Amino acid sequence: MKPISFWHRLLDLISPRVCVVCGRRLSATEEVLCNKCNFHLPRTGFSNNPYENEMAKLFWGQIPVERAAALFHYESHAETANIIYQLKYKDHPEIGPFMGRMVATELKRDDFFDGIDEIVPVPLTKERLHQRGYNQSEEIAKGVCEITGLPINKDVVKRTVFQGSQTRRSRWERQENVEYAFKLTHGEPIAGKHLLIVDDVVTTGATIIACAKELAKAGNVKISVLSLGLTRH
Repeated sequence: MKPISFWHRLLDLISPRVCVVCGRRLSATEEVLCNKCNFHLPRTGFSNNPYENEMAKLFWGQIPVERAAALFHYESHAETANIIYQLKYKDHPEIGPFMGRMVATELKRDDFFDGIDEIVPVPLTKERLHQRGYNQSEEIAKGVCEITGLPINKDVVKRTVFQGSQTRRSRWERQENVEYAFKLTHGEPIAGKHLLIVDDVVTTGATIIACAKELAKAGNVKISVLSLGLTRH
């Protein structure tokens, strides 16, 4: 563990950092999540069986999925939803790399990343990226990259259309909403590769499926999926 610097302690005194879940003041050794909330995070345990879990089954018969895992079960009104809410809507991009490192560290123990060549964060449209100032999936991918050493390929696929939030849409509406939302831009470099698509939350899997189908056009592509949250059905 790295020693806590004097300036770090002083800054913490002047502007206390708080847990993104419960709002309690963080200790000098804690970051983003307090130890209690981290301990009680409703982890999925999917990395123990990344081939046949509830999340992987969303993609069966749709895309050439190899493995799929989410760190925790996501419920929109639960305290833990603050992790995603603060990351996406409250200008806290620093949550992304921290959570990316956390999920990558835990999944690495189960060899989840073996054989994967590159990370592809789900892209945002230019308009949404300009509005938010950062891509939350890319921020998560940065943390995964730090732990795994896998390169991030953020230019291979573009998001061309965004027609509002997916939150209140049905399963079929979600699928229709994103069906033509992505466009492969550089297919040759990823042909024959095993790609890890990274997103913040997976609900029906429609966004991942649409993105993966576009990536698959490069030829002989394998897909694995990683997200922070999986919505409880």
